[in-house]
Amino acid sequence: MEALADAMATHGVPISASQIWRICSALDLKPWQVESWMTSHDPDFWEKAGDVCGLYLNPPENAVVWSVDEKSGMQARSRVNATKPAVPGTAARREFEYKRNGTAVLFAGLKVHEGTVAGWVTDSTRSDNFVEFLSDLVDQTPEGLDLHCIVDNFAAHKTPTVAEFLTANQHVHLHFTPTHASWLNQVELFFSILERRLLRRGEFDSVDHLAERVIAFIKDYNRKAAPFRWTYDGRPLMAA
Repeated sequence: MEALADAMATHGVPISASQIWRICSALDLKPWQVESWMTSHDPDFWEKAGDVCGLYLNPPENAVVWSVDEKSGMQARSRVNATKPAVPGTAARREFEYKRNGTAVLFAGLKVHEGTVAGWVTDSTRSDNFVEFLSDLVDQTPEGLDLHCIVDNFAAHKTPTVAEFLTANQHVHLHFTPTHASWLNQVELFFSILERRLLRRGEFDSVDHLAERVIAFIKDYNRKAAPFRWTYDGRPLMAA
């Protein structure tokens, strides 16, 4: 508040820091906070959003709906000295310095109407890895069912390699979210859970160790998995 009072004074408006605090409190103003947003300017936003939401609400018969994406940049980090666990009266203590042991990418598919997750960890987001993961989903799907996969607009999802795979697998259909609207893809909810429960505070001494922990987390998650109660009412995300 003192810095704001000083700035006001340079513009010929003498005011005390305490007065600024009282004004901000009365008006519920928080000038030290900033919220951000991203607006999709996709001309086909509503058509694509309707397509995705339609798969959630009214899926095709004889089909499985997968929400698919990559979680890139997962870091295998370990602390220089071991973290000390919490004890009564004392929070867990962790040294600031850490070692980087490499990064990995998780390809994951959320079976929308069951809530279970399929995933595997690899080294990059390149297109052939995406195709290999789609092939895994095909292998996991009972014969005779179509696959409808919701994906974002990442370039690796639109390569000739992917086109060749789709041509050879006519029962696999990709549905693209609008640009800058990957939040429409439900697998992002699972990624948030994974980040909060494992990755943010986890310690991994190698990429292989990270991969093992992630796959173990998915297996444990699937024991109690249920579909997300996800809603979207179609209102604009911001005022014009």
